[in-house]
Amino acid sequence: MAVSSAKRRHKVRRRADMSLLGGIRPPIAVLSALLLALAGLTALGFGKPAYEPLPTAVRTSQQHFAEDGAIALRASLDESITDLNRTASLFNAGDPVSADTVLDKLGSVYQKWRGSAIVEIKSGKLLAARGENVPLLAVDREKLSDEDGLAPRMVRLKNGETRLLTFALLSWEGRPQQLLVTSNSLKVPGISLGKFRAIAVVDSGGTILSSDGLRGPEDIPSKTVEDEVKETKKQLASFAKLAAEKSAANPVTTKEPGSGGFFGVSGTMTGSRISQERPVVGYATLAAPEAGESTDATGLGLSVVTLVTVPENTSRVTDPLFSLLSAAALIVIGALAVAMLLGTVQRPLIRLFLESRRLTRGDLTRPVTVPRFGETRRIGDALERLRLQLLGAAPAETGDDATGPDGTKRRRGRRVGTRALLAGCGILLLIWSAPMMLLLNRAGDTIVVPQQLVNDQRDRSDTLADRVRRALNEGHADLLSVATLIGDQTSPTDMATVLERTMTEHPRYRSLYVLSPDGTVLAKAGEDPQHPSGKREGNAPLAVLTTDTKEPHIAGYAELPGRDGALVVGEFRVDFLNSLLKRPGLGQVRIVDAQARTLGSNNGYRAFQKLPSSRLDSLVEATGQKVGLSPRPSGVLFRDDDGIQIAAAAPFVGGGAAKSLGWTVVSWQPASALAIPEYSAQNRTVLAGLLGVTAAAACLGWLHIVVVRPLRELAGQAETLADGDRRTVLYPRHHDEVGAIARSLELLRQQLQEQRRREGAPPALAERI
Repeated sequence: MAVSSAKRRHKVRRRADMSLLGGIRPPIAVLSALLLALAGLTALGFGKPAYEPLPTAVRTSQQHFAEDGAIALRASLDESITDLNRTASLFNAGDPVSADTVLDKLGSVYQKWRGSAIVEIKSGKLLAARGENVPLLAVDREKLSDEDGLAPRMVRLKNGETRLLTFALLSWEGRPQQLLVTSNSLKVPGISLGKFRAIAVVDSGGTILSSDGLRGPEDIPSKTVEDEVKETKKQLASFAKLAAEKSAANPVTTKEPGSGGFFGVSGTMTGSRISQERPVVGYATLAAPEAGESTDATGLGLSVVTLVTVPENTSRVTDPLFSLLSAAALIVIGALAVAMLLGTVQRPLIRLFLESRRLTRGDLTRPVTVPRFGETRRIGDALERLRLQLLGAAPAETGDDATGPDGTKRRRGRRVGTRALLAGCGILLLIWSAPMMLLLNRAGDTIVVPQQLVNDQRDRSDTLADRVRRALNEGHADLLSVATLIGDQTSPTDMATVLERTMTEHPRYRSLYVLSPDGTVLAKAGEDPQHPSGKREGNAPLAVLTTDTKEPHIAGYAELPGRDGALVVGEFRVDFLNSLLKRPGLGQVRIVDAQARTLGSNNGYRAFQKLPSSRLDSLVEATGQKVGLSPRPSGVLFRDDDGIQIAAAAPFVGGGAAKSLGWTVVSWQPASALAIPEYSAQNRTVLAGLLGVTAAAACLGWLHIVVVRPLRELAGQAETLADGDRRTVLYPRHHDEVGAIARSLELLRQQLQEQRRREGAPPALAERI
């Protein structure tokens, strides 16, 4: 018997210890730890240097600028290689022509190569040449049959310049095989540099192959400026070496997971001051448009490096005292909230747990210590009534109308519940979090937005406009090439073959077809034509077909020689144009026509909808005005009730078929989206407030689920038991304080049942019990 009693006491003690491992203590302890951690983060997060000479937004913008240059160079090189190979394959599919005819047609359609030549491979005889001299001595005809024999290659000329040679084969039955060679420079096309920005193309060894934007001798007015230019060139050469080293890394290891965007290696660096201004460098490798892929251009190992000097900002942004005061306030408020939970929730619950265990052990001499508030008071009153019943009192004698030992009537404490106490703690913590989220450390409308960001928005928008214009010009040039090669003798079947091949090589088209003078489609490839009337309206080489559709339809036209007005028509995919606009760091980007109606965007839009604000309409209209010989891009910083916004507009400027469209690229973004010190401090403040709300909601919600809700249910069961219900069994749900009180109440119920049996209740009543 002694052994069994010891085992029973050990089991009860173990259950009691288990109850204290969970329950009410962990949520309060976790809340205390989270508030202390948040106070530390608040003190450290706002305790950074009081000023940021070069905002992160400025450095990131230079990185994006270099990425734009790398994308433009890669697209230009790949497009040139594809055009040369496609042109050669189209010539190979037709009747043999002379070398001069090939170069003449190539030059009339594409004006992109500095020099071109055709050589007979077997003899090495030069058959024809156009433009500058092509360095044919750098071509080893014996190795053309190797696996990479026709791959593009770079050649260094005697004057120090670098040329990119591209090759294609001309093969006709019964004639010696010929080699078509073109040469071109490695300058980045269509990049708007603005003022005082330099750009360079660098090989894998860090050698600068070409550069632009540096001042020439004729633009140097003084000795001081000459020294600045020399220092800029020196730092550009030094950064070219560093960029080449960094570009050798795996792109996956140089970016944060899920960052997306540019698929190559890119980054930013800063140099030593030049005349009180800090050089900021961006670099980017040539990367394929899809992750994990490669192209002919990406295999050249080239990188683009940009350099611009930016004035430093030494003004104070944040006050370190704010962080200390915020952290101290959180510690004080958090201490009050935790003390409130300890004093009004945890301690009364633990006291009830100890009182219930005392009653189950038979200690009925002392009255139960009843808490003052909520469900714990209700349970305490019920325990006191059960103690009196165990001493022989009837349930009716211990009800709500009964008097206690001091002669006062008992009343159940329903006025202030435990949920109200939790809500009070939440409100207390919200006193700190709400101002942090909504009121304190606001950036305001007078913050300084670096002018470099406005300039970059303008220049990058101009680069996008040129990129879209070049893409449309390339598309129209492809149509001219197809029309020239089809001629007046090609059958509809052969036309379809040529169109299918062009569709495969150039995904910019949704549909390609040949339109007869009467509007009949003679051959087509791709989707069904969307031409509304079957006939061309006007003489523009590019046009928007209709403005009544859900999606803009842009078509290009090229007349077939010798077919009385028959046309090769190519309808461009809108997704292709939209994909050109998807560059990070520019916000919303749209292509609008001369009436400022939307034709494309990097985000969702409705076709032909107007711009979202009248000020953007005014910006487009003002940018369309000629300044000198042509319109110029513009950038502006708007300040109004809607906040601060950076906007830019860049019209189509330059030659080609797309010039007649009169389109403009518009971009805008709120300054709050940029990593400017004032906005960064505001965002950190809001984050601290959000973390405070999250910690309070999580821990108080946890406390409500595991303690308050079971406690409310247990309070009702305890009152029912005290009112005389001896049949309802009380089951503990968890091994915690509430569960331990439930077990004690169940033991008291069993003791009361046993007491009634011992007192010899009547048979009918005993059966009901």
